[in-house]
Amino acid sequence: MKRLKDLIVYQKSKDLVMSVYSILDSFPDSERFALCNQIRRAVVSIPSNIAEGMGRVSDKDQAHFLNIAYGSVMETYAQLDIAHDLGYITDEIFNKLESDIEEVSKMISVMASLRTISPSSRSKN
Repeated sequence: MKRLKDLIVYQKSKDLVMSVYSILDSFPDSERFALCNQIRRAVVSIPSNIAEGMGRVSDKDQAHFLNIAYGSVMETYAQLDIAHDLGYITDEIFNKLESDIEEVSKMISVMASLRTISPSSRSKN
């Protein structure tokens, strides 16, 4: 567990969950079981899949779950973008979330790519 908690990408993805959850309270009641629910599922899936991947032994399995986490990042972004367009999220908050999402997505992408490079190729870099 310590190894997982030490991963910056895991910490940042959890921070993203907390940020997103806090803004969902301001959404209209009509969105509680629609868009809010979709966003919650997507954003929680990010650290969950990072954790599941890190719990796997093989690089292939780890990369698989990191790719799922990356997909959840993109899903979260799309849903927040829609919420922003609907006026549920201010420009300032959306820009901050967008920056956080970009940071997490880059970190996940790098981690996944390192697990798909053959060991012999890694030593050459």
